[in-house]
Amino acid sequence: MDKAHYLHDPCGASSLPFWKTNNIFIPDDLLILREDDPRLQEDHAGYIDTPYFKLIHRMQGIEAPSLPEGYRFACPDERTLSEHIASCYEEERVTEAELAAYRLHPTYSPELWLAILDNSTGEIVASGIAELDRDVREGILEWIQVSPAHRRRGCGRIIVNELLFRLQGKAGFVTVSGKEDDPSSPRDLYEGCGFGGGVVWHVLRKS
Repeated sequence: MDKAHYLHDPCGASSLPFWKTNNIFIPDDLLILREDDPRLQEDHAGYIDTPYFKLIHRMQGIEAPSLPEGYRFACPDERTLSEHIASCYEEERVTEAELAAYRLHPTYSPELWLAILDNSTGEIVASGIAELDRDVREGILEWIQVSPAHRRRGCGRIIVNELLFRLQGKAGFVTVSGKEDDPSSPRDLYEGCGFGGGVVWHVLRKS
């Protein structure tokens, strides 16, 4: 995909960030169709359809968030982050080795690995990763999660807004994706942080 086509409509042009669009191999048994693609009306027996939203933030009105008393920001290592991700999801997992590979991405920035720590216990209560494609000035939010016991307290919003703040002046826009039917309602979180322009992509995998 050429740069101009992607930048015209980052959410509608591809389900993936620009740098992944041109660098990741899509296997033959995997279909990725936009919500308005007429092929979605065809019979896809034997496939499991998982819809994902993709949203964009135009980097307007960003302010540094304030942490509540007793918490601090930290930069997590691969082991700590992998363990926190595993504690936040029933099915989603990412290994230390997979996270270590993120550091080899051309979009890696160490200051965009972020965690909120509880000073009294030293435990992570929320964490997230952002990447920065300097070629098209696209910020990408990746693993954003909050420990179950700390949800609905604003920690997710703080992580997202702090990553946006750190991307300010470097990224012209930021994209994020997530499962449309996720019970934790991540889309509500992102839209509450100023993301919009949503497009739904259907990922169909052979069962």
